[in-house]
Amino acid sequence: MEKTWVISLGGSRIVPDDVDDKFLARFKKLIDAHRGVRFVVVTGGGSTARRYMSALRKLGKKTQTQSREGIAVTRLHAGFMARFFGKSANSSVPLNMKEVKNSLGKNRVVFCGALRYGTKLTTDGVAARVAGYLKSPFINLTNVKGLYSANPATHKNAKFIGKIGWKKFYDIAKGIKFAAGQHFVLDQSAANVIMKKKIVTYIVGSLSAIDNILKGKKFVGTRIGG
Repeated sequence: MEKTWVISLGGSRIVPDDVDDKFLARFKKLIDAHRGVRFVVVTGGGSTARRYMSALRKLGKKTQTQSREGIAVTRLHAGFMARFFGKSANSSVPLNMKEVKNSLGKNRVVFCGALRYGTKLTTDGVAARVAGYLKSPFINLTNVKGLYSANPATHKNAKFIGKIGWKKFYDIAKGIKFAAGQHFVLDQSAANVIMKKKIVTYIVGSLSAIDNILKGKKFVGTRIGG
């Protein structure tokens, strides 16, 4: 069987404000170009999910209720992406690991959202668990080029980190306070999984970086472990 890669596709890349059809067309072109590879793409909820979750928060709903709304949006995005890709992708959205693996046997590209509700668990955590289950490398495509020593949007002197060990990365991630719908390059749950399972992980902000990773070339981004 061909090598499988797991990609976490942030919801902010699918729907930054409106559906980014131009970006998604380029994403499809990239995936289609790597015919000898199979992909599991875990879709996030992004700002769309955060809007709904924020409304529920203001209405006094519990974190679990907010998270379940976020899960629904991730699955909506997964279904949309699968329909966008057409014949090469799955016709139904997997709801558990077994369904992901079974679908991967029939399709070159499998899209899924969050697989279940879990305390302090986001789609990045789901993607990391899928990568561990399939024993596959993991790429997190987000809206920054990689990991920084601090938030580059608020810290001008933040330093870019091109490579970091699993333990050091986990130590950074666990210092970020959890909130439903949180926004960080990888959440605590994902950092813990990739450390325990020793999953080689990449954090990138561009499709060209993914293309280079798949080709074994130099890329702009962060490599965790390995």
